[in-house]
Amino acid sequence: MKTEKRQFGNRMGAAVLLLALACANGYAQEENKSSNNNGGSKEEGNRNVMLNAASANGPREIQIGLPSADVNVLENGIPVTYATNPHSVNSLWRADASLSHVGLLKISETAITTGNIGYAVNSFTQLGQKGFHGTLNYKTNHFGMQEVSLNLNGEIAKDWFYSGSIYQDFDPGTFKIKSTPFQDRTQIYKFALTKRYNDNRGEFTAMYHYSNSHPVYMYATQSAPFIYVGDGSVKEFGDFALGTTSYLPMDNEMVYRDMRTGELKKTNLYDAVQNKGSEFVLMNDYKWDNGLAWKVVMKYDHATGSCVYQTPMELSQRTNSSIDYQYEAADGSMQPYDGEYVQSRMSCLNRGFIDEFMFTTELSRKLSNGTWRLGLNEWYYDIDYASNTTMYDQSVPTDGSYPVRLWNPAFATATSRSYAGNGYYYDFNKNASEYYKGHENKLAVYFTHDWDITDRLNLYYGARFEYQALRGNNAAVKNANGDYVGRFANYYLGATAVPVYDVDGNQTGYAAGAAGTAGAVSIEPTPMSYDWFNYALSAAATYKLTNKFGFTGDFTYITQHPRIENFAPATLPNTDKISVPLGRAGIYFNNEWLSLTSLFSYISKTNNNSTLNLQHAVNGVNEILAAPLNYDIKTLGWTTDVVATPFKGFDLHFLFTYQKPTYKKYETSVKFSDGYVGQINATGNIVAEIPQVIIEIDPSYMITKDLKIWTSFRYFSKTYANINDAYYFNGRWETFGGLNWQVNKKLSLGCSVVNFLNQTGAKGSIAGAELVTKEEAGKYANTVMAGSYIRPFTVEFSAQIKF
Repeated sequence: MKTEKRQFGNRMGAAVLLLALACANGYAQEENKSSNNNGGSKEEGNRNVMLNAASANGPREIQIGLPSADVNVLENGIPVTYATNPHSVNSLWRADASLSHVGLLKISETAITTGNIGYAVNSFTQLGQKGFHGTLNYKTNHFGMQEVSLNLNGEIAKDWFYSGSIYQDFDPGTFKIKSTPFQDRTQIYKFALTKRYNDNRGEFTAMYHYSNSHPVYMYATQSAPFIYVGDGSVKEFGDFALGTTSYLPMDNEMVYRDMRTGELKKTNLYDAVQNKGSEFVLMNDYKWDNGLAWKVVMKYDHATGSCVYQTPMELSQRTNSSIDYQYEAADGSMQPYDGEYVQSRMSCLNRGFIDEFMFTTELSRKLSNGTWRLGLNEWYYDIDYASNTTMYDQSVPTDGSYPVRLWNPAFATATSRSYAGNGYYYDFNKNASEYYKGHENKLAVYFTHDWDITDRLNLYYGARFEYQALRGNNAAVKNANGDYVGRFANYYLGATAVPVYDVDGNQTGYAAGAAGTAGAVSIEPTPMSYDWFNYALSAAATYKLTNKFGFTGDFTYITQHPRIENFAPATLPNTDKISVPLGRAGIYFNNEWLSLTSLFSYISKTNNNSTLNLQHAVNGVNEILAAPLNYDIKTLGWTTDVVATPFKGFDLHFLFTYQKPTYKKYETSVKFSDGYVGQINATGNIVAEIPQVIIEIDPSYMITKDLKIWTSFRYFSKTYANINDAYYFNGRWETFGGLNWQVNKKLSLGCSVVNFLNQTGAKGSIAGAELVTKEEAGKYANTVMAGSYIRPFTVEFSAQIKF
């Protein structure tokens, strides 16, 4: 007994020492639960992919030191959607009962098999099995969410199997909105028919997948007002509770000018955000006796993809405006608005009509000392896309009531804004409107070799060679001098742009006008045609110095070129090669109760294409101009990851990340109509919205063999809230905890809490703050601003029945 206590004490002491060392020195972003540190493992462990503090039903983004991009999600080896704007992952994929597996692919595996950089969620459909099987998942929370998913599968006849799945989500969100009872109404249906070959050689599957989703949360939870104190903290604005109070106007209507036709149209936001998709999938797997395996996956998707944003722009005091705002009272009369603040918002209605075809095939062979693989991708993406933008103003109530849209009674004579039909909506398609129509094709071959050279040395390497073709039209229109016309109020294909001059005769931009005017430019689709060669190289080595200690390292280099969505703005993107090198090297140590990995890392990315909407007040009215730019990013870091089981039933995962992502060549400027030049030079600044320190602590304990208690703590250090690093938010914790009870073989129950520390506050960026510099930041202390916020305290209950 004394010996066992001493061993326990030694283990606990070692664990505490390791935690202290990690807290003092570590950086962690990649983890590997398996104790063998085998370079051939395609997936990561312990990443809690679905514990998302930003969403109740989608996978979280795993930081790699670069600004957020698409969250890569694969099902059966191919992406669930080619591009997440306008067809978002959550609108057609959920981690529900229809899946047999959900994991996280390593960065190197994602690069070789998809040509993308970053981690990828890796999932597989639940296919039919012998007998009859069913899984029913149910989840609810104290706000009233109802989420149900069901899978039934079994055998039809000898070697013929079926699998059918239904997913239904009725989620009212964490606050009520007037326009719709649900912030997420999603339904997904799948049916698969499988034929298994003799002698267990493989199987052929045909599958149909239908999705219909209204992700209202996309715009309902986009922003909220708060008071920026000036020291990185925020205070609630009046009775407006962050995360549980709506900042959307009461009505659901939106008026917009169609980018394709110029017609003025009316819709409601619920319909505008609808996504629909019909997929047809064929899969074939076959194995030979000599270890050779062949896999084919083919998918055709016909979809309508939609993203809706109600982006906050300027938030200013009403007395600073030259407009005498009014609002519609309950009796229908127009009353003067005497609120202290006015929020301007830009409505973006993004919609694309999509046809995509994806084909992936792989031939692999397992040998005594490793596995080799040869693969091919043929991915075709055709889309007709437009983003129609509309500006409007709303109230900023201090009592937590619903905001109302504000009316300009002098809209008919307004000169600084362009209204159409009423005093609510103005400057149609002037800011951030987008258009492109065409197709993109990627044809790639790749190979990997996982090779155990000796009992102590493992080498994994691979390469991808990709041909990318892009054809179509966009609306990056130039004048006779070769300068971009840019967007202006009432912009659409077929409009005529006429020059606008200031009092000194200097041209300040363009406006909608009549053909035949001197200097007029017709807005017509601009052809685009590109052919590029991309490649990815990856290698990883692990050397076991002893049975417990060794060295590990990996290097991935990927090149890319702009995708078709990068051609959406009013200017063409930089079409030079995008290079992303990622290198890591370090040590690992494993024994029967501990697994430790510590790595130094470097990652950079060149030629990032972006567009900033810069704001400046002209004669008491906010003017917004789009500024295109191209920049580089680099990040240095250090990763330390610990998985420990110091005593029976207790598991601890600890991850510490230190990184310092900085901008390179980040410069842009725009000239406003009053002659003011807004300039940004962020070269050397810390990248906005990315923390330098990330900590994950995940302890769990088996109280009994059927009852488990667990928690997950994530710390994100100070993040900058604008490009100039003028505003920042202090570090924050994201917390999760729960109790899982395996009642019997058929029934399991769970209760979990999101944000159990009940933290409130802001995160991300601050709307309209791009031009504010560090020197100017002090004067904005205790100012009302708008931005995104932390997901509020939420209690969730879940149940699973297997039959």
